[in-house]
Amino acid sequence: MIEPLTTETPSGSRCSAPMTPDQAEELSVMFKALADPVRLRIASIVACCPAGEVCVGEIAAEFELTGPTISHHLRKLREAGILASERRANEVYYFVRPERIEHLMGPLAGMRSTARTPSRC
Repeated sequence: MIEPLTTETPSGSRCSAPMTPDQAEELSVMFKALADPVRLRIASIVACCPAGEVCVGEIAAEFELTGPTISHHLRKLREAGILASERRANEVYYFVRPERIEHLMGPLAGMRSTARTPSRC
């Protein structure tokens, strides 16, 4: 059996145990959504907006893609839990779900270690 690391990482998190298969499956859905360059850019645009939200028209204006294509990418990001949306009158506004980004980044931070030790595998 693999013994988990218990050293602290530079960010202060600890790698206490490897991911379970269910955790890996859940995180892979989010990573798959972000693996597409258009979706990664959309997430970045939304995350970097000073207002904390962006209407779909402003997102679409950043790309030379059709409306249905933008809608497809936004749907994939919503389904993965990275973005959420809210309809106001005739516009739909998108915002990042910070708790889901933390959920995505947490296990990655735990994979970093400050020192390499000989493997006991």
